[in-house]
Amino acid sequence: MKLIEAPYLDQSGRYPTGCECVSAVMLLRYLGCDVTVDEFIRRYVPTAAFERRDGELWGPDPREVFCGSPYAEDGMGCYAPVIRRALAAALADAAPLDRRFAAVDETGAPMRALLERYIDRDVPVIFWACIDMRPPVRGPRWRLLGSREAFEWVSNEHCMLLVGYDAQGYYFNDPHGNNGLVRYPRELTEQRHAAQRDMAVSVRLRT
Repeated sequence: MKLIEAPYLDQSGRYPTGCECVSAVMLLRYLGCDVTVDEFIRRYVPTAAFERRDGELWGPDPREVFCGSPYAEDGMGCYAPVIRRALAAALADAAPLDRRFAAVDETGAPMRALLERYIDRDVPVIFWACIDMRPPVRGPRWRLLGSREAFEWVSNEHCMLLVGYDAQGYYFNDPHGNNGLVRYPRELTEQRHAAQRDMAVSVRLRT
């Protein structure tokens, strides 16, 4: 069994859809960066709203910005590239941490690689899966502002901080519902992670 003791933050109340931001701040605080969730959102996480055009829903690209607001119940969320850029900017403002750590988008990396590259080296991982490991739900759909591309969100999207593992499960600081430190079964976790495009972000030591 491997378990990293990282600070825990709850998203309930103030950040109902801000799991990505809260998970990132847990990692930053573990690294020694004294930033609040509100500061992280305000300084580093761009947001954009949805709009209706002729009865069709148009919205932002979650690979570029947070869709909606992390403070709103109807906010959607954002994907790994947004959090990687936000993490890199926060580290740059927290010198000398930026000289020690580089933010890395590990989307698509196998679970074994995440464990070997990060957890075994005492570095937590920001990890996308589903709320309470519920089944993913396809939709809603919208047309992306700018590119006009048709886009489909996968609902029950959730972000946690991966902090450990044992032979049968993975351990997370789960900000949803004040869950605290939770353990989810390996196979189920990997299924839900795959449903959310295998997204993950962490930091590596600079050489």
